Amino acid sequence: MSDALLETIQIDTAPDPTVSIIWMHGLGADGSDFVPIVRELDLSGCPAIRFVFPHAPMMPVTMNGGYIMRSWYDILLGEDLTRREDEAGLRHSQQSIEQLIAREKARGIPSNRILLAGFSQGCAMTLQTGLRHPEPLGGLLCLSGYLTLADKVAAERHAANQATPIFMAHGLGDPVIPIQRARDSKAILQELGYEVEWHEYPMQHSVCMEEVEDIGAWLKRVLA
Repeated sequence: MSDALLETIQIDTAPDPTVSIIWMHGLGADGSDFVPIVRELDLSGCPAIRFVFPHAPMMPVTMNGGYIMRSWYDILLGEDLTRREDEAGLRHSQQSIEQLIAREKARGIPSNRILLAGFSQGCAMTLQTGLRHPEPLGGLLCLSGYLTLADKVAAERHAANQATPIFMAHGLGDPVIPIQRARDSKAILQELGYEVEWHEYPMQHSVCMEEVEDIGAWLKRVLA
């Protein structure tokens, strides 16, 4: 595992949380990027939730000319995101997220009350980590992203999360990650027997209010 725990921003919706949501940001952003969504979500009736927003490590990103920024893994040159993937970077960040899950368990939150969430690269890390985690998680919230190392999922996935609720959403006009990439990811998951709640919205590489409302409704169902 990584030597040091990732730095995080933490927001508790009420004292003594019984649920943790570890939420990963996208390329070039940081943990603060999705902090505002906590106020926008309708969580009425939900138990106390600890939102954990980690900061990805700083690294040079090949696609951006080697510019150093926060990134969960390198984005290599090439039009096809599946053809050349930074497997080492993906697995390193996967272990970093596993450390955060372990910390939540050490703080008294059982694995089935820990959810992973993420946008773009963070969505990729949600699936990369969640499908392989050896204990059942509470849910996987996957926004505007895609499935990484797709050809290895069948062999590496863990049965513990076969029935874990999965929410996937994408913008119809996303110019960064075309929606077909996400649809293909959904299809692979469904072929492997996962139940995916799928949403499409008239937006680009972003989050819209209708999506926020759907996320809140999904969280209420999952946490009921």
